Amino acid sequence: MSAVLSPPPLPRHPAARPAALRLGTRGSALARVQAGMAAAALAGLRPDVPLRETVIATAGDQVQDRLLADFGGKGLFAKEIHEALLDGRVDLAVHSLKDLETELPAGISIACVLPREDPRDALVLAPCCPLAERALPFPVLPEAGRIGTASARRQAQLLHARPDLRMGLMRGNLRTRLQRLESGDFVATLLAVAGLKRLGLTERIAMVLEPEVMLPAAGQGILAVTARSGDHRMRALLAQLDDPAARVAAEAERAVLRALDGSCHTPIGAFARMLPGNELLLTGMVARGDGAFVLRRQLRGARTDAGRLGAELGAALRADTPRDILS
Repeated sequence: MSAVLSPPPLPRHPAARPAALRLGTRGSALARVQAGMAAAALAGLRPDVPLRETVIATAGDQVQDRLLADFGGKGLFAKEIHEALLDGRVDLAVHSLKDLETELPAGISIACVLPREDPRDALVLAPCCPLAERALPFPVLPEAGRIGTASARRQAQLLHARPDLRMGLMRGNLRTRLQRLESGDFVATLLAVAGLKRLGLTERIAMVLEPEVMLPAAGQGILAVTARSGDHRMRALLAQLDDPAARVAAEAERAVLRALDGSCHTPIGAFARMLPGNELLLTGMVARGDGAFVLRRQLRGARTDAGRLGAELGAALRADTPRDILS
């Protein structure tokens, strides 16, 4: 009787590992930290999916001697990253929401926003900055002190309170700006508290400015993750990271910007404060660059009406603002 031969066992192959997701980011130290925060949140959701960071140089980072508005506006911090997303070189990208255009290019969507960090601005002094002797607004600033900033919003509000101050252009990443303070170019600058906290530099803060004093930029302190609009699997994955409070604030504040449709030369601020009982207090501001005109308005309503509140507030501000400011 001949033996019956059994077929050899099939080789066992481990389950295929998911392909790495490619995450696009700017190359500054702050951008890399923020990309790492988004990557950590995604890893907590899907630890089995590897993630690879791709650093992308943007025109906004490369040109440091001019105002953004003079060569293309805030979209210059995102244009090359948008292009990498659209042509498939990256699968998702991380941005500071305040650096994103109000209207994104066709084919790109904000897939999620992460929990908001402190949205306020901070006053940062040069090491040698002498203290003012008189009781002035921002009393730590000396009379006629030279302040470094590239933000029309910060400049207008500061000059409105202290018209004696002198302004000078200060651009570059956060550490570059701090180095310019140390070199004596300026007596002070204003920076986002969120960025200083994320880089572990809160000891440089001389004064945190409340929104009543210095209204933040729309979206300040919020990280946005973008994806291709047609990449439904990626958007569904990222949607699980979406923070509801930050999403409401983003919708309200960006709706103010959309209604005003101002340029990067126009000082505009917007800030949504969450109130008890599912309510929202939205503040908006339009100003003239020299601080001679500053207009603030507020609206209060349900969080579910965030977009409508922002549109209404923006329209009210537009109606009461001189035409030349928003032209």
